[in-house]
Amino acid sequence: MTSDVSALRLALGGLLSLAVAMGIGRFAYTPLLPEMVAKIPLSNTAAGLLASSNFLGYLLGALAASLPAFSQQRRVLLWAFATSGITTALTGASSEIWFLLAVRFAGGVASAFVFIFASSIVLARLGEMGRPGLTAVHFAGVGTGIAASAALLAALSAVDFGWRGAWLALGIVSLAALPAVAQLVATAPSGDRRTSGPATSLDLTWPLVALIVAYGLFGFGYVITATFLVAIVRATAEMQAWEETIWILFGLAAIPSVALWSQLAMRAGTFGVMALACIVEAVGVAASVLVPSLAGAILASLFLGGTFVGITALGLVGARSLSSSDPARVTALMTGSFGAGQIVGPAFAGFVVERTGNYVVPTLAAALMLLVAAALSFGIARVRPAP
Repeated sequence: MTSDVSALRLALGGLLSLAVAMGIGRFAYTPLLPEMVAKIPLSNTAAGLLASSNFLGYLLGALAASLPAFSQQRRVLLWAFATSGITTALTGASSEIWFLLAVRFAGGVASAFVFIFASSIVLARLGEMGRPGLTAVHFAGVGTGIAASAALLAALSAVDFGWRGAWLALGIVSLAALPAVAQLVATAPSGDRRTSGPATSLDLTWPLVALIVAYGLFGFGYVITATFLVAIVRATAEMQAWEETIWILFGLAAIPSVALWSQLAMRAGTFGVMALACIVEAVGVAASVLVPSLAGAILASLFLGGTFVGITALGLVGARSLSSSDPARVTALMTGSFGAGQIVGPAFAGFVVERTGNYVVPTLAAALMLLVAAALSFGIARVRPAP
């Protein structure tokens, strides 16, 4: 019983870590973006660049996390968690574009460190405790943070708190969670430091290369709508009153997604299920602009929210199964591809919206890339039906 309680506490600590660093630190930008565009004001190009800056920070942070200098995982996790809260609060401190770019970049680095080190500690410890099923609780943190922050922002909007005050409030909430994370995410003496083994060459087979490409296309395909969904909703007058609800639904759909898609993968195979999830996501992404109504917005929030974390997990699991080399190297390649897609997506969308006046072209381009990712995943499933 004591072991079960300890495992649940650890999983909840992981959930809280991801809720703050990912759900708030990375994704609170989406519901706050329309007001920032209107009040600063920001051009659509600048809005896309701010999102890309955060994703660039995340990419570089993920790659830096493999350096020997960051071997004390729990210590780095707590410092990164604090940094995520501070950069969140600072986002509302200035409307200067250079300052916002710098703060969002630093927040991206911090969120990557929290995601990687919290996941490393929590997943390893849960495996040692014989409770790997609780990893779904850990990954549910992303959706939990999105939904909780959306509810808080809706309340703040009702009293006209403004975008600056909203960022400050989110930062304070994030920092207030630091003692709980420090208490819950405790590691065994052997679990706080990485060990290194002999380097092995990376076996770049066709299935692995195809998966790396598909993962990058997925990064591009999900991030445009994930960044601009609330802005798309606000652009339609009859849906403006629903924008907070749409984003809450997005977060709620993400909470069970890893458990759902992982269970399906155990029955039907990782790559076939990943392809199916990409198709579902493509439908949701396309619906956000092809069905300009409340029904279309709800469909987009549920289909996108219910797949993006699940696909992220399936891709990393699948990559490890396709390579016998150092898992860190495979993860780095996948992260690089995914990160590149995330960086290009918002910048591309902002540039196109600036010239066309709507989100149709970049959104449909994103849906198309998701379908290509699905086709590649199906191709891998035909060659390598397991796992």
